[in-house]
Amino acid sequence: MAEFPDERQLVLRARSHLEEWTNTARTQAYAELFESDDSILTEEEIRLLDALDSELERQGGDGVWGTDQYGIHTAGTSSSAISLGVVCVYHPQITKDSVLRGADELDDEAEERLNAALWRYSERIATLIEEKLHEFIRQTQS
Repeated sequence: MAEFPDERQLVLRARSHLEEWTNTARTQAYAELFESDDSILTEEEIRLLDALDSELERQGGDGVWGTDQYGIHTAGTSSSAISLGVVCVYHPQITKDSVLRGADELDDEAEERLNAALWRYSERIATLIEEKLHEFIRQTQS
């Protein structure tokens, strides 16, 4: 018979750490992807993302940075060991409705490049959170 209550308790305990793991992972992913010598965007593109973030927040929206969301999922079955993972459940994305207007409007190529970078950033965060989750599981089960 499956140990569903144990798995449920493990998920609940892990979720209590999710915000902390997410904040740490965001900082690390940002440094890796945008502040290193191998940055996936130019300094100008990063400034543009920051400007978009500020403009969206001034308009009452959530902005870009920090709007990504993550969840812990179970992939185990009654015949397998507990298997937990992390998934990005909301990737921030710049759309036609969210871009700055006038001279600062993005062309399609720039918008796609920024969205691809945001996707990669969110996926890297999910990977880093999952590493923390697996470490938590190892410590919990030992």
